[in-house]
Amino acid sequence: MMRRLFPFALLAAFVPMLSGCVVATLADAAVDVVTLPVKAVSKGVDLATTSQSEADEKRGRLLRKQEERRGKALRTWRVECDRLTAAGQPCPPAPSP
Repeated sequence: MMRRLFPFALLAAFVPMLSGCVVATLADAAVDVVTLPVKAVSKGVDLATTSQSEADEKRGRLLRKQEERRGKALRTWRVECDRLTAAGQPCPPAPSP
């Protein structure tokens, strides 16, 4: 008789442990469902707005490009001025800073 009841007793001992796992999984799923709209809205706001660091990076890129253009114009002017000076002609005005 004891051998027949042993599997049922073993199963009865593990059922409370298994139900806790199921409850925890369902709770996690419920939390994910509840937080999904909040995450979606915050992602949309992040995409729609520019942070201060992003604005600073954009401004830095713009300033570097301006400096590159100024440097190139100055180098071109120097080459042209050297060529004209060698030919005995005056240099054109330097590019504005």
